[in-house]
Formats: sequence, C-alpha cells, structure tokens
Amino acid sequence: MTKGAKDTNTNIIIGRNPVTEALKAGRTMDRILVASEDGSMKVIIAKARERGIPVMKTERATLDRMAGGKPHQGVAAYVSSYSYSTVDDILRAAADRGEDPFIVVLDGIEDPHNLGAIIRTADCAGAHGVIIPKRYSAGLTDTVAKASAGAIEYVPVARVTNIAQTIEALKEKGIWVAACDMDGELYTRQDLRGKLAVVIGSEGFGISRLVKEKCDFTVSMPMRGHVNSLNASNAACCVMYEVRRQRDL
Repeated sequence: MTKGAKDTNTNIIIGRNPVTEALKAGRTMDRILVASEDGSMKVIIAKARERGIPVMKTERATLDRMAGGKPHQGVAAYVSSYSYSTVDDILRAAADRGEDPFIVVLDGIEDPHNLGAIIRTADCAGAHGVIIPKRYSAGLTDTVAKASAGAIEYVPVARVTNIAQTIEALKEKGIWVAACDMDGELYTRQDLRGKLAVVIGSEGFGISRLVKEKCDFTVSMPMRGHVNSLNASNAACCVMYEVRRQRDL
C-alpha cells in the first residue's frame, strides 16, 4: 500500500494506484466504491469482479467525505482488518471439539456493532463459527473487532458468495437449519440440539424470502410489547443461548 494513500479510517484505501496494488496483492476487500467506469477504473472493476469483490457506483461527494480531503481519484475500497475462515474451517472446529456443529448464519447484517456483538455472543454460547455474505453485510473491521470484545480472535467467520447455496451445502452434511423469524414455533419449544445452523436476518428486512425457503424450520420469540421485533444482535443472543441451554441439559 502506498504511504499516505489511505484514509484516517484504517479500513479504507483510496486512490486508483493504491486500490490497484491492493487488488494485485490479494488483499481481502469487502467492497469497492467507484464514481465512474472510465479509463484505468475499468481495470480496477475487472480485477475486482475476477475476485468476486462487489463494485458499487457512488457519488463523488460520498468519496470526498470518506477521503477526508485527500485525493481519491474516484475510487475507494473497504478492506478487512482480519482474515476470513471457510465453512470447512468452522466444521473442523466442531469436529476438533468433538461436538455437533453449531453455526450462526447472518443474512445481511450491515451494522458493524451488531456483527461484533453477535460474534461475541457466539463465542460465549459456544458456537463454532459465523457465516456472512459478501454483499450487503458488514465485514471484519476494527469496529467489529472492538464490538466483539476480542471474540473475533476466537470465532471463525466465513464469508460466502451465496447464503442460500451455503445453506443447501450445510443441509447436505446433515445440518438442520433454523430461521429466526416471525410466524414460527416458539424458540424455547423447538428442539435445537444436534447439528444446527441458526439464520438471523438483516436489521431492516429480516431474512430474505429465498433464504427462508431453504431453512428446515422457523423459530420465533414472543413479542408482548408495542414493537414487533428485537434488534438483530439481541435476537441472535436469545436463540444462541437457548441452543446452549438445550445442549447442556
């Protein structure tokens, strides 16, 4: 990375040459924002797509704010501070502990504080790993690490291209998949033992229709107040600890 080429946010690289070199070096990126698709930008976009990195069109004013007054040349990349694991790594972690897999699948958690809190709970509740999508999701940034209170160092996080396809692959391995959503069986009455993956939806939209259709069953929490849903990290905490409770019986 070229000295002085990044924003004061250590998870952002700005400028065409720095972003190009980071792509060449194989740096893990969450997404790239571009203001145009001309000239050398075409090379950046092509390299990003070869690696499956999302490229999003944005306004120059947005890049101006991200760059904090530094020259960005119409491009910025969000990079990860921490390396990702694979789904196989998560399954291996369960096998190494001699336990049935317990996996948390996140369908589009965009708030880094929520992601960090979920990773923290996953560690405390004994989950073997977390799966997130490449698109429309927070990545493993310093903010996530801080919110996780250090749990990011112990919980494998896999980033996949397609959550629905990943669920299908988990089911082929004998893992039951539970959606945490409305209109399901009360979560404390559902058998959550054995090989299990729990799916938590995004903050604003919940679980996508296709992902929910891939799940084996749905669990819900009782809502007795004036609002009809919990914060995503709170919902994840409730369900994860019910899994933990049932496993410890």
